[in-house]
Amino acid sequence: QVHLVESGGGSVQAGGSLRLSCATSAYTYGVSCMGWFRQAPGNQREGVAMITRAGGTHYADSVKGRFTISQDNTKSTLYLQMNTLKPDDTAMYYCAARSRSRICYYGDYVADNYDYWGQGTQVTVSS
Repeated sequence: QVHLVESGGGSVQAGGSLRLSCATSAYTYGVSCMGWFRQAPGNQREGVAMITRAGGTHYADSVKGRFTISQDNTKSTLYLQMNTLKPDDTAMYYCAARSRSRICYYGDYVADNYDYWGQGTQVTVSS
C-alpha cells in the first residue's frame, strides 16, 4: 500500500526558507509523477509543483523561481525547497502521487488525478 508522510513544515518570517520532505513508498509501487499541493483556510487546494518519474519539473506561476521540487528515488523521498517565502505561502502542504498506470501531464494539478495523498504539514509565514 502506498504511504506518504510529509515533514519539515513550521513557522518562518517572510524572506525565509523551509525544506519540506515527503517520505513515501510510492516509488516502490511505481508512479508516473509526484506533486506538492497546498491549501489555505477558505481556499481550494492548489498545485504548487510537480515532477515526473524521469525528473521533469513544472511549477505554478506563484512559486516559480522560489520553490524547487526534487526527488531521491533511492531514499524514496520527495522534497520541496522553498525560498523567499511570503505570507501568501501560508498553507497546509500536501504531497501526492499518481499511479504509474496513469499518464502524467505537465501542469496537471487537478487533485482528482492524483491517487495517493499524505496528511499534510503546516507552513506559516509571518510578515
